[in-house]
Amino acid sequence: MNWSFRAFHLLRLTLAQQLVLLALLPATVATLGVIAVLTRQHLSNVTELVRANAQTVALQVATVAQSQIQHMDRRALQRTAQSGSYQPHVQQVQIWSEDGEIVANSETTDRVRGEGLQVVAPIIGDDGKNAGKVMVEMSLDAVGSAKQAVWFNVVLVLAASLVGVGLAGWWAARRISSPIRELGEAVERLGAGEDAQVTIKGTSEVRRLQDGFNQAARALSESRNQLESRIVNATAELARKNQQLEVASQAKTRLLAAASHDLRQPLHALTLFSDGLANGETDPARLQRIGHIRECVDSLDRLFTELLNLSQLDAGVLQPQWTDFALDTLFDEISRNFRAVAEQQNLRLVVRKTDAWVRCDYVMLSRILNNLVSNSLRHTVEGGVLIGARRRRKGIRIDVWDTGVGIAAHHQARVFEEFYQVEQQGGRHGGRDSRGMGLGLATVQRLAALLNTRVELSSRPNKGTCVRVMVRATEPMIPMPVTALLPMGLAAEDDGGLCNIRVLVIDDERTILEGLQVVLSNWGAEVMAAQSRSEALALASAWDRPPDVVLSDLLLQGGDNGLDVLAALERHPNGIGPATARLLVTGETKPDRLREVASAGVAVLYKPVSPKVLRQAIAAQLAAVRELA
Repeated sequence: MNWSFRAFHLLRLTLAQQLVLLALLPATVATLGVIAVLTRQHLSNVTELVRANAQTVALQVATVAQSQIQHMDRRALQRTAQSGSYQPHVQQVQIWSEDGEIVANSETTDRVRGEGLQVVAPIIGDDGKNAGKVMVEMSLDAVGSAKQAVWFNVVLVLAASLVGVGLAGWWAARRISSPIRELGEAVERLGAGEDAQVTIKGTSEVRRLQDGFNQAARALSESRNQLESRIVNATAELARKNQQLEVASQAKTRLLAAASHDLRQPLHALTLFSDGLANGETDPARLQRIGHIRECVDSLDRLFTELLNLSQLDAGVLQPQWTDFALDTLFDEISRNFRAVAEQQNLRLVVRKTDAWVRCDYVMLSRILNNLVSNSLRHTVEGGVLIGARRRRKGIRIDVWDTGVGIAAHHQARVFEEFYQVEQQGGRHGGRDSRGMGLGLATVQRLAALLNTRVELSSRPNKGTCVRVMVRATEPMIPMPVTALLPMGLAAEDDGGLCNIRVLVIDDERTILEGLQVVLSNWGAEVMAAQSRSEALALASAWDRPPDVVLSDLLLQGGDNGLDVLAALERHPNGIGPATARLLVTGETKPDRLREVASAGVAVLYKPVSPKVLRQAIAAQLAAVRELA
């Protein structure tokens, strides 16, 4: 761990610092090695010199004490020992007899004794025999002084050598690292998008590196300039394309809105007249023809509904209304809506019961599943459609399976795009047109996005398709009536008629007025008709009591609209009040108009309106007004 820590800090040094350190380390080791050898040799020489001096003094004392020890003249021996101790650096002199007795001893008293070196010399008598010994102790202060001097010199030499090596290493390191540092700074400028060139200098290897960098920098600068130019051109082209797409999208929206509105008007009238023709008719041939007319009207109604759903999403008027409800309630509604359609095509529609409760927008989820089931039935020749739900962690996964023609893999990523349709072999299945406008799955995707969920699709050609929708699960609660979940105007059908109900109908299309008069009269209602604001106000001035219901078109002649007419009737002295139900009918699909209608707070039906839906809406509005009263 310690070595890794040191290595990490070593790697953080600059190149120059590492080079200087690399030069200092071997120089320091070599210098210390040489000094150690020389110091040891010098101190050894000094010690030998002290030993030699001590040996000389000992011999001198032994020579003088030769005759004295033979006569055992202790006083003379003491003077001899004292004379020897007066020699420089001598700390003690002892004279021993032949049997080891100290017969004379002299120690220095004028200086502090320290560590000493003892030398013994024999005393040879006249007969050549050993008569005694002389011991001389020499001070090693000279050796200590020599050591101090040596260490002082070592420090000086080492410092001088390290300074010299450091300066030389620093010069070499700067010479080597300076071009590399300049290269690093140039690379940083190059990374920041600036032009970077370095001066060619230094050794041949460094010059080669600098030249290569300059060439690479010039090439990169040229490439960057070309890329920036292409980006500018591509951005301008993309902006131009986006502007074209925006213009085309606005044109498409205006075209669809205009076409939808203009076509909905006669289609709405055709719906009303077809119901009027069927009322009281008993001739089978005529009833069959009327049935064919209704089938065509229903087909057109389905296509216009797809356009309306998409327009409402574009306008942003649809916002989720979160409620908790039993998923089986919605499944029962889907079963009622499509079972007859499936049986007419000799297909099976299986809706599995479920006890799951979900938190979602009932209407939006209903639209999603209705579009999916309708799409599955339209593209299924034999077999059928299965709707079921499974728990997945905190959510519920709703599956819509069919045994239809399937979708090839290369089409699956695009079927959720607007107006995209997969060409199928054979245009009709079971006598029913399988082609729509390519808006059903696009609407499903947009509604799912509003619900913060996702739609997944898996399919195999000629094997069938499965579409999955994830919704949030919730805890079961007391069942809520379906009418509380449905939007205004789509409540359960009132079986009673409209007897004694006065209805004011306002529409600038004469054919629609006539159709509404026929339908409402057949239901027992008293109908008053007006084509403009002035006619409606004239009727208000003349009636004895206000109508129970005002049914008005949104767009009227001269740029007038139904909302303003309703406001004028409210301001009229003999006009309508809180007890009068209000209902707008429109074929408008422009986003701004849809937002205006959504913010008005008046119930709205979108043309073409079937008599059944119209009757339900009137009944719901009357019930709402009576409840408030």
